[in-house]
Amino acid sequence: MKLLIVYYSMYGHVLKLAEAAAAGARTVEEADVSLRRVPETLPEETLAMMGAVEAQQQQIEVPVCTVEELGEADAVIFGTPTRFGNMCGQMRQFLDSTGQLWMKGALVGKVGSVITSANSQHGGQESTILTFHITLLHHGMVIVGLPYSFQGQMQTDQVNGGSPYGASTVAGGDGSRLPSENELAGAHFQGEHVARIAARLSS
Repeated sequence: MKLLIVYYSMYGHVLKLAEAAAAGARTVEEADVSLRRVPETLPEETLAMMGAVEAQQQQIEVPVCTVEELGEADAVIFGTPTRFGNMCGQMRQFLDSTGQLWMKGALVGKVGSVITSANSQHGGQESTILTFHITLLHHGMVIVGLPYSFQGQMQTDQVNGGSPYGASTVAGGDGSRLPSENELAGAHFQGEHVARIAARLSS
């Protein structure tokens, strides 16, 4: 069972969630897990102005995803930062290039799941995942979230990302807050959960 984790991460927060999801998925024996990033659309000058060059260089060894790889996967976990309550433009552009997969029904019946990050607890984490689901539904994917069997999303004694829609992290206004152990645990749980469901469906 091929599980693909496809993400965009400007400052590295979503990458950390994606890596945790990959680690969770790899606990499922049948899962062949690959980590991929979507192409960058911003020029290096703009990334430099945004202070994102170093974080981008740290991800250079992660292969860029192709549309063909997306079609070959049995399950896909997508990771995107929040942009005004929606997915980022880099992810949107990548998904807008999947028309041929839609024409062929290549993703119909496959598992789709989403993780995200935002600057604040109310910065659009839930709306980003829910609006992302619309694209997955148009592709005929089976949507999987983060069930309440992950008890960490019930915590109220600290700042927490995560909801039934999917794992997430709160990056802070200046991006300095890294994903907490609880947020990473949510992504790990989601990765394993997606892999188990995908293994059942692909069998």
